[in-house]
Amino acid sequence: MLGKRKRVVLTIKDKLDIIKKLEEGISFKKLSVVYGIGESTVRDIKKNKERIINYANNSDPISGVSKRKSMKSSTYEELDRVMIEWFNQQKTDGIPVSGTICAKQAKFFFDALGMEGDFNASSGWLTRFKQRHGIPKAAGKGTKLKGDETAASEFCGNFQEFVERENLQPEQIYGADQTGLFWKCLPSRTLALDSEQSTSEYRSSRERIIIMCCANATGLHKLNLCVVGKAKKPRAFKGTDLSNLPVTYFSQKGAWIEKSVFRQWFEKYFVPQVQKHLKSKGLLEKAVLLLDFPPAHPNEELLSSDDGRIIVKYLPPNVTSLIQPMSQGVLATVKRYYRAGLLQKYMDEGIDPKMFWKNLTVLDAIYEVSRAWNMIKSSTITKAWKKLFPGNEENSVMNIDEGAILAANLATVLQNTEDCEHVDIENINQWFDSRSNDSSCRVLTDSEGAEDQAKPVEQKPSSKTKKAELNPEKLISHKAALEWTENLLDYLEQQDDMLLSDKLVLRRLRTIIRRKQKIQNNKSHS
Repeated sequence: MLGKRKRVVLTIKDKLDIIKKLEEGISFKKLSVVYGIGESTVRDIKKNKERIINYANNSDPISGVSKRKSMKSSTYEELDRVMIEWFNQQKTDGIPVSGTICAKQAKFFFDALGMEGDFNASSGWLTRFKQRHGIPKAAGKGTKLKGDETAASEFCGNFQEFVERENLQPEQIYGADQTGLFWKCLPSRTLALDSEQSTSEYRSSRERIIIMCCANATGLHKLNLCVVGKAKKPRAFKGTDLSNLPVTYFSQKGAWIEKSVFRQWFEKYFVPQVQKHLKSKGLLEKAVLLLDFPPAHPNEELLSSDDGRIIVKYLPPNVTSLIQPMSQGVLATVKRYYRAGLLQKYMDEGIDPKMFWKNLTVLDAIYEVSRAWNMIKSSTITKAWKKLFPGNEENSVMNIDEGAILAANLATVLQNTEDCEHVDIENINQWFDSRSNDSSCRVLTDSEGAEDQAKPVEQKPSSKTKKAELNPEKLISHKAALEWTENLLDYLEQQDDMLLSDKLVLRRLRTIIRRKQKIQNNKSHS
């Protein structure tokens, strides 16, 4: 008679391995024998596949999945998601993180998210947070989380040998990386806050999208930005054909691009666009895509073109800040151009910051960040590859700090703009580099937006009035012109044959009309 089976508790890594083997076609019965568990347990793992993968993606790639056995969630799940995202970003950037800093940041996010409850960022909470995500104890000592220089140097040598062995040219070598973008924020000083005004009326923006930049080592082939938001079709997209957007848009609930989304982008967008580009250059349709350490991406063998000529290579752990090309100033410059464009839009429209906040939509942000990506020069991207290809710098030009020039120019203009007289270069630089978790980036709260909405709203013109305004002998109001312009923009978004430049021209016209309307309103009140 067989004895009772010994109880086995699997780690998260074991469960990931089982999921992989199930996808390879191995039977439930065989896996239950190999791992010493019941078939029902294997079936439960398959049933919870998505949850397990999402948990692993947000955990430490080494200790988070190899040691942890349970996936017990936090009482404040939204806070937990934001905190691990913040922690991973600090780790990537090599920024010191201590237990005290973690606790303060958690308290900040709790208040900023407007959460309810009696939250206490105690040492007990910190311990549980670390255990949930497999964060090693050393990460809480405040020492700088430096990149692994030895691993980076070794990878560079191996990668250069791989490139030579495969006879790849810089045109055939691509890099991609992602970052979070808080798209709805202005420098705090542009709000012209009175010193007596309570800071509780303001909070950092929770409006966030993920952007992923991808380009080859020459900087001559930049794929459309990949943008990921939480809503499948945001309200601002009403009437918009997603295929007509200047970016590739996906939706998901997770903090970083999930494996299923990344695989879809790779197969449907990356591979076809790379093949088309290389064909136009008369090159063999063969390429490699360099990515971060794999927890956030599918396994290497799952990412390749049908003919196996376009593949991926993963960087080793903890080297992103050292040699990942897109992290060598490219992503940061995109954000700077985006924020500079956002501020220019605010100045052009000449409206109150509250109204600017109210009018700004995620669709506006997508067009603005697409413009920012288009402004990145090929030389900027080429220089970002210099650590992987030291000999590729011979044609590089003098290193000019584009961000410093942007900051100086914007500070000069803002100092002559109403409500922005107190802005200086330091404030602009802080805002450029902010992650929307400090006082350099502030937006208005929803309650203030509600106050604006509570004010009397101007009546919409009747059909008779509209007909009269269409008469050439009648003066067309700014309000009517603005309404027609927005309708025309909605129309263009629905068409699949309109050029991006046409849409941008119309958006520029809308900005001019809004500014004229603001000037007229100021005159009528004076």
